[in-house]
Amino acid sequence: MINKDRLTAEFARLAAIASPSGREGEICRYLAERFRRLGASIEIDESGQATGSQSGNLLARLPGAGGEALMLSAHMDTVEPADGVRPVLRDGVFTSAGDTVLGADDKAGIAEIIEALEVVRELGLPHPPLEIVITVCEEVGLLGAKHLDLRRLTARRGLALDTSGTDLLIHQAPCANKLRFEITGREAHAGIAPEKGISAIEVAARGIAAMRLGRIDDETTANIGTIQGGLATNIVAKRVIVEGEARSHDPAKLARQTAHMIECLQQAARQSGREIDGRRLEPEVRVEALSDYPRMAVPRDAPIIRLVQSAAQKLGRRLEVRAAGGGSDANIFNGHGIETVIIGTGMTQVHSVEESVAVDDMVQVAELLVEIIRQA
Repeated sequence: MINKDRLTAEFARLAAIASPSGREGEICRYLAERFRRLGASIEIDESGQATGSQSGNLLARLPGAGGEALMLSAHMDTVEPADGVRPVLRDGVFTSAGDTVLGADDKAGIAEIIEALEVVRELGLPHPPLEIVITVCEEVGLLGAKHLDLRRLTARRGLALDTSGTDLLIHQAPCANKLRFEITGREAHAGIAPEKGISAIEVAARGIAAMRLGRIDDETTANIGTIQGGLATNIVAKRVIVEGEARSHDPAKLARQTAHMIECLQQAARQSGREIDGRRLEPEVRVEALSDYPRMAVPRDAPIIRLVQSAAQKLGRRLEVRAAGGGSDANIFNGHGIETVIIGTGMTQVHSVEESVAVDDMVQVAELLVEIIRQA
């Protein structure tokens, strides 16, 4: 049913187009023409103005024989390094030449969608209206999905092809907050008058040391990811910026962890205050705590999960259904009422130059996708 050679060639073409976040113009043009050849109407939205990308999100629509519309989603951007990517096929496995990512995240998903649509067209399989959404800037904060006007879609159910593994369905993912702390102390000469300064670096270190970080419990994680500040070794640092995140499958736990991290730095600032030149001075902590993406929690008995399970059963395959620890476009779609689950694409070791995907795994995913569309 699946044309393995066609799928192999399609992935090779996609992977060879460098498309790091923000520079999706070339691949978007290619995909627009590719989906037109499949009979789809094409729309590219205006989200590029908000995301800073060369392109907007791509929406491709295929009319159906009736029934409830189904959304198929992937993202067209990749992480760096991506310039000069050269996909290499050896013993049925794609890798990069070694100095860039391969881009299987998420071009394996795109190739599988394209091949499934080719098969559906060749066999004349009846199907509901299909809405294909290929987003930009997913890798830098789900920006394309966040700036997509989802009122343009009629589908209230969907599949996002964007995780490792095969015969894998992700139905839960955490909500997350981004945290930014700007700490302002008092600069002074570190050798002549250190007692006249209040080190923002010291405040940051004290606050971070007090935080619960890493794996908090089976639903919650937290991390401090970047620290920037200081001017020279002989200056008591006046300003430091600390950035981090918290995630949880439980919104109440997320709120508590976020409040805990904020309080740790504010307490460190209070503890670092002292009298200088006859005045009590305390460092200032400015806090930004922003929701990054909402929780994804599709019930195990949801119709979209039953559909994928039925398709897997028809193919004689066992489907693993589980939760994940990261966010994706599916979080955004679910947050706007489009019940979306994530399907494994076969990609491995993503976000590294060792990234790979086996052709046989892509064939399996495309087969599952065809059966899902047939039963939808």
